[in-house]
Amino acid sequence: MASLSCHFHTTNLLNSKNVNSGKKKRFISCSAQPTQSNIKVVINGATKEIGRAAVVAVTKARGMEVAGAVDTCQVGEDIGKVCGMEEPLEIPIINDLTLILGSISQSKAPGVVVDFTDPSSVYENVKQATAFGMKSIVYVPRIKLDTVAALSALCEKATMGVLVAPTLSIGSILLQQAAISASFHYSNVEIVESRANAKDLPSADANQIANNLSNIGQIYNREDSSTDVLARGQVLGDGIRVHSLVLPGLPSSTAVHFSGPGDVYSIKHDITDVQCLMPGLLLAIRKVVRLKNLVYGLEKFI
Repeated sequence: MASLSCHFHTTNLLNSKNVNSGKKKRFISCSAQPTQSNIKVVINGATKEIGRAAVVAVTKARGMEVAGAVDTCQVGEDIGKVCGMEEPLEIPIINDLTLILGSISQSKAPGVVVDFTDPSSVYENVKQATAFGMKSIVYVPRIKLDTVAALSALCEKATMGVLVAPTLSIGSILLQQAAISASFHYSNVEIVESRANAKDLPSADANQIANNLSNIGQIYNREDSSTDVLARGQVLGDGIRVHSLVLPGLPSSTAVHFSGPGDVYSIKHDITDVQCLMPGLLLAIRKVVRLKNLVYGLEKFI
């Protein structure tokens, strides 16, 4: 597509009889300039809570639009109505990802598939998107490292960008970065988290923080000999303990406590609504279209 760009110009027309009396005349010059197409976004897992939030966020964002909604639930219903939007988007939910990919690939516009499905289907979903020349964002808790390695090999072979994001929360990423900085100054550290249910504990956030701190090469909590006491929590990485509190109604919370002689340093992040993930998702969509390989972690762009 092209847009029409017009500019006003002013010139002096000199009268042959009187050089000092100049007349000004205006004229308009126009030129066609190409405009960038919106990013076509497909939400796979569209009827989940995070999927519905993503549909609304992408619809409101500049430079992108929802081009498809995929799920096995509420097939045939308008995704705008399912999300509670005032106006329908005239985009029916379908359960065939390939059908949407084929339609978008013919438009020649940049396309991104956002995958909110499950670990068992991620590889095939990304493979299908790659075959149609579309980038992928994978936000699937508990994705296995073997799957990430397989996706990396696929992306390298196809020269296609994929972002695997253990978290889309910018606040969570900032917490992890602050924990890494603190670990250079403290040798005692424990993680305390709370969740509304006991599914998948320790959480992906706690595991990621423990892995990050362990990769620094420091052994933590050396003076604590009660490692085998169950009440002391589960040990992750190089001596980092995690305590998981589960009570209905609790917000999703992660706190990291460091201590030294006469000093306690605590950092905490709470998630009260899935909306907190949307700024990270929109950032990921804008970044992944430029990738030509797999990137693990949204923190690479923050």
